[in-house]
Amino acid sequence: MCSENNLTEVPNSGNHNCFGCSPGNECGLRMKFYTDQKSVFSWVTVPPHLSGWSNLVHGGVLSTILDEIMSWTAIHLLKKFILTKSMTVDFLKPVFVGQQLEVQGNVADTGRKREAFMEGYIYNEDKKLCVKANGTFALFSPESVRRMGILGEQALKDFDELLNG
Repeated sequence: MCSENNLTEVPNSGNHNCFGCSPGNECGLRMKFYTDQKSVFSWVTVPPHLSGWSNLVHGGVLSTILDEIMSWTAIHLLKKFILTKSMTVDFLKPVFVGQQLEVQGNVADTGRKREAFMEGYIYNEDKKLCVKANGTFALFSPESVRRMGILGEQALKDFDELLNG
């Protein structure tokens, strides 16, 4: 558990429309990320229009939040472009809309050259662990991202501060 004090905000150019992290996507979660250089954190309050049953956060939205935190953790701490290969999610306790959630991402293992294993956690307002995930992420260099056509030149430039800053 952490607070925003003593953390550094992870840069996000905002020149994209990501549902999870774009500050310009009015329908999205607008997640911001902070780091202590060991983990990445975010605080997010899920609005009622993203509920599943009644006032519970939809499981797909919780999975998205975990994918985002693990992705940004890999990008920021490993300084690589990433794509999610797989993830498993364990739903431990109900998560309610309108509550501020604390989200944490950690690098679990980087034992392979082209993939990393990540962990993600969602805590409720009572600091109880509600959802956890493990993910495998493919790692890419800027050259391979360019060659595969995953991102255009402007997006590559936007990531430069994040990867090299």
